[in-house]
Amino acid sequence: MPDPHDYDHAALASLQTRLRPMFERFLTERLAPRTIVVVPGLSLDPDTLAKIDGVRHYEERQLSMLMWLRLPNTRIVFVTSEPLDPVIIDYYLSLVQGVPNAHARARLTLLSAYDSSPVTLTRKILERPRLVARIRAAIGDPSHAHLSVFNATALEAALAVQLGIPLYACDPGLARWGSKSGSREAFRAAGVELADGAEDLRDMDDVAEAIVALRQRNHTLRRCVVKHNEGFSGEGNAVFDFDDMAGPVSLDRVRRELPDRLRCEADNESYEHYAEKFRSLGGIVESWIDGPDKCSPSVQMRVNPLDQLELISTHDQRLGGASGQIFLGSTFPANQEYRRDLHDAGWRIGEVLRSKGVIGRFGIDFVSYRSAAGWRHVAIEINLRKGGTTLPFHMLQFLTSGRYDTETANYVTPMGTHRCYYATDTLLRP
Repeated sequence: MPDPHDYDHAALASLQTRLRPMFERFLTERLAPRTIVVVPGLSLDPDTLAKIDGVRHYEERQLSMLMWLRLPNTRIVFVTSEPLDPVIIDYYLSLVQGVPNAHARARLTLLSAYDSSPVTLTRKILERPRLVARIRAAIGDPSHAHLSVFNATALEAALAVQLGIPLYACDPGLARWGSKSGSREAFRAAGVELADGAEDLRDMDDVAEAIVALRQRNHTLRRCVVKHNEGFSGEGNAVFDFDDMAGPVSLDRVRRELPDRLRCEADNESYEHYAEKFRSLGGIVESWIDGPDKCSPSVQMRVNPLDQLELISTHDQRLGGASGQIFLGSTFPANQEYRRDLHDAGWRIGEVLRSKGVIGRFGIDFVSYRSAAGWRHVAIEINLRKGGTTLPFHMLQFLTSGRYDTETANYVTPMGTHRCYYATDTLLRP
């Protein structure tokens, strides 16, 4: 992955100035011409992505963006690694309300890199000048176009510059705020509870020292969690268990026993590879959070191009894996007992991110449990991108044209009825 400083910062900054007037115009003129270039690939650690079953289908999740074709002067350029099955496209277009199918199809351009390799989609595009030229030609007038991505790295910034259109996502230079270490810093700044732990760790020696320090602060601690800074969907996590460690927990002992005691969450992950990846990405160590009725809610937010913070939705995440840290799906909205708690914590953290210059969508994950004083919410991580809860919510909007009412903490359709759902991106054939 190229360094975030590799792209032309000045060129991107100039392009980004178009977002605000473009957004203002769209708010007042819904029929104004607009082109959205959708590049739905995941520019994340390739080793982590390789461990996720069905990851090659993840690009299809953003077909919910086709809902914008209901606006008669909106065009979409959708780029994928491999051509999409026409049956899938027909299905999504059949859901577009208010315009004839043929009219919507005429405003949709599908392009492909014809490349099924595990290389990130944006890199595939950048390595194909003719494909870049075809995208540019499909855009037409770039003055009312923008680039929509799953997450923004130097690759997406470079593509935006080559296409001559702004990127509606966070500046890659702010990626720290979506890392595990940066998340902990943001939580402290927001005054939101976070797990006891340590961040900005460089290697497994640092991890061992952090584990010992945690145990010294809490002699009853049963386990702790080690996380890669850029872990995705829990795949970069591992658990260190104290339960059967008789006697003193010294630094020498933890260093010696770490390779055998650390249990990686990802299937078929070795300690050696995990440690090597930690040296590359850095990471954190945190206390394991436990308690009655433990659950994992999340809140989704956005900073729009007008620098306004918006609360989008709340979810309860469904987790699996060896120790329950792998994202499997979600229910919407989150438990009514604590939706407003999530709103409050989300606003506080969101204001910190907005003050740092973050733009676009992001999600905040918590671990929650009942205490004598009520629900207690411990902030765990910030995902500075779209995520597993973003895309089903897009589909709900696609199907109902409703909105999440932050006053009532319910999703309301134009007819005034409420909607909810269970969603999964881990549907497996036995």
